[in-house]
Amino acid sequence: MVSALGNILAKGSAGLFGSTVTHSFDFMATLEKFLPSLLSFLGKLLIVLIIILVGRKLINIVLKLTEKGFERAHIDAGVSGFICSVFKTVLYFILVMILANVVGIATTSIVALVGSVGLTVGLALQGSLANFAGGILLLVLKPFKVGDYIIAQGLEGTVTKIDLFYTTVNTTDNRTVVLPNGTLSNGSIINVTHQPERRLDLVIPIGYGDDIREAKGILERIVIKHTEQILMDRDYTICVANFGESAVEINFRVWVKQEDYWNMRAELLEEIKYAFDEQHISIPFNQLDVYLKKSDT
Repeated sequence: MVSALGNILAKGSAGLFGSTVTHSFDFMATLEKFLPSLLSFLGKLLIVLIIILVGRKLINIVLKLTEKGFERAHIDAGVSGFICSVFKTVLYFILVMILANVVGIATTSIVALVGSVGLTVGLALQGSLANFAGGILLLVLKPFKVGDYIIAQGLEGTVTKIDLFYTTVNTTDNRTVVLPNGTLSNGSIINVTHQPERRLDLVIPIGYGDDIREAKGILERIVIKHTEQILMDRDYTICVANFGESAVEINFRVWVKQEDYWNMRAELLEEIKYAFDEQHISIPFNQLDVYLKKSDT
C-alpha cells in the first residue's frame, strides 16, 4: 500500500514539474513570435510621438508668423482670427493624415469621405458660403468701414456693423437695413465719406434776359463770404455750362469738408435765391398756361 502511494506521488510530481517546463517553453516561444511585432509597434509609437511633438511645434510657429503677417497688413482682427482658426484646422488635419499613414491606416478613404461631406455641406449652404466669402472680401479689401456713408444696392446710409455674413446700414430716416455680403461685394459701392474733402456741385439757372456777368459776380461774392467753410486752397468753378431750353445754366462748384457738405449745400442754395431776388435775376421754372375758350351758346 505504501509503495502504491509512493508511485502515485512520484507520478504527480513528475506531472507537475513536466507541466511547468512545458508552460515555460510555450511562453518563450510566444514571446519570440510576437517580439518583432511588439518592437515594430513601439517603434511606430515612438515615431508618432515625435511627429506629434514636432508637428505641433511647427504648426504654432506657422500660426504665429501668419498672425504677425496679418497685423503688418492691418487686416481686421475678426478676419485674421477666423482665417487663422481655419488654417489651424487644416494644418492639424494634415498632421492627422501623416500620423494615419505612419500607423498604416489608408488615408484615401478618409480624404474621400471628408471631400464628399464637404461637397454636401457646400451645396446645402451655398448662399451662406457666398455671403461668407463676400464678408471676407469686404473685411480684407475694406471698401468701407463702420461709420462710412455708402450707396449700394439701391440704398444709402451709414454703416453700423460689418459681420462675416451681413452688413448693417442705418438710412437717413433711421431705418436699419441688413445687406448680405455676397450681394454687396458683387455690386458697385459708392463710399461717400471715404475722402476728407468733397466737391459741392450746383447748377444755377438764370433767364436768357438776365446779365450773366452780374450773376457770376453774385456767386463770387457768396464764395468770398464763406471762406471759413469753403476750402479756398482748392480751385472753385463758376462758369456757363449749358444753354437750356428755358435757362442759361451756370456751374457752381466749390470744395468743402466732408462733414460740412449737406449744411453748406442747403445754405448756399438759400443765399443764392435771396441774392438773385435782390438783384432781380430770375430763376426760370417750367410753367403751364391753360386757356379756357368760352362757348357762344
